[in-house]
Amino acid sequence: MPQLPAPDYPADVRARLEADAKEIIARYPGSRSALLPLLHLVQSEEGHVTRTGMQFCADVLGLTTAEVTAVATFYTMYRRKPSGDYQVGVCTNTLCAVMGGDAIFDELKQHLGVGNDETTEDGKITLEHIECNAACDFAPVVMVNWEFFDNQTPASAKRLVDDLRAGVPVEPTRGAPLCTYKETARILAGFPDERPGAVEASGGAGPASLIGLRLAKGEEPQPRVVAPRTGGPQDEAPAEHLSSHDAPQQTSASDPAHPAGPTAEEGE
Repeated sequence: MPQLPAPDYPADVRARLEADAKEIIARYPGSRSALLPLLHLVQSEEGHVTRTGMQFCADVLGLTTAEVTAVATFYTMYRRKPSGDYQVGVCTNTLCAVMGGDAIFDELKQHLGVGNDETTEDGKITLEHIECNAACDFAPVVMVNWEFFDNQTPASAKRLVDDLRAGVPVEPTRGAPLCTYKETARILAGFPDERPGAVEASGGAGPASLIGLRLAKGEEPQPRVVAPRTGGPQDEAPAEHLSSHDAPQQTSASDPAHPAGPTAEEGE
């Protein structure tokens, strides 16, 4: 049977969203260009992109729901079903995988009792494996609501999700303080993060990612950012970890069956 028309938002919610949508659309020379941030806006309302949200986007932009659906289903950052307050993504792309990302993902599935793209019963955590987090210097990496938690192990990742479920404050390794998925969606829609100190705390690349830039500028090389996993001279390690959930630097322990170490030359 054909689906019934999507229900509308309550009058007060629609009025508030229309005011926000008007502000977003005004940023673009063509209104259709506002569709991506508008999808983040409706996601911030319900925690995922609903049929009601897509109908709203279509109405304010003069599009068909088919056109909106085509975009909402293309990008993975738009959730199509209810999700948790914290989107925990484990990078399982090549480098993170071999450094322990696969082990982290497998243990989190067992620890949380959920599979990929599933949410815990308390509605706190949605777990998913994701492709490259663009933080290969800090592999294996976990992201929570798109904030970085670097150099993780199964133990540190389990401690992280336990703290999130218990309401214990956690701090990303880099970037702004953590907020809920709905709050993150509103920021991605283009509205300012009004939490005290959040903007000042936002950061870019970590020290390991900036070494090449410093060398290109003729600056003195910095001490090794990540200590060797096994063998070789031990350069000075960083004085501190910015995140309470950073794993120890010797993260080869995340995959005991395949310890990191020097490889033999071909034919040896």
